[in-house]
Amino acid sequence: MTTHDDVVEERRNFLYIATTAAGAVAAGAAVWPLVDQMNPSKDVLALSSIDVDLNAIPEGQSAVFLWRGNPIFVRHRTAAEIAEATADDTATDLIDPENDADRVQKPEWLVMSGVCTHLGCVPVDQKGDFGGWYCPCHGSHYDISGRIRKGPAPLNLPIVEYVFLDDTTIQIG
Repeated sequence: MTTHDDVVEERRNFLYIATTAAGAVAAGAAVWPLVDQMNPSKDVLALSSIDVDLNAIPEGQSAVFLWRGNPIFVRHRTAAEIAEATADDTATDLIDPENDADRVQKPEWLVMSGVCTHLGCVPVDQKGDFGGWYCPCHGSHYDISGRIRKGPAPLNLPIVEYVFLDDTTIQIG
């Protein structure tokens, strides 16, 4: 037989469980906006990849594109530049040794980040001692393959993820 004390205890247990559950839901509702704000914004998600028309870049020229808020250098290299980059694979002054073939998918197209690996400046195209890129802020010199050759930068200009959609279009990201 159920006593009055048993009924009171069951009600009390129900109220504890219901109050705890309601508190958990309220805490979750209060915390969710704080967690949700850490997700990427719609404009960032829209820039998660970009398509680049390679026909717009003449041989021997570079183009700069903005991807995820950073400059991306796309260089249409000449046969002479490719030969120079390949010959420099064995250069003794490579600070961060890397073969040119490991930095490109097709030899005529170099696609890399345009942010200096020293302090995040943007190097200038076709300047410096090696005919590639030069960072005037602190004097880093990159060759035609984007490899650091002289100056304080510790690493080569990073190669970004990209795929060839066809012979004239790449998708970065």
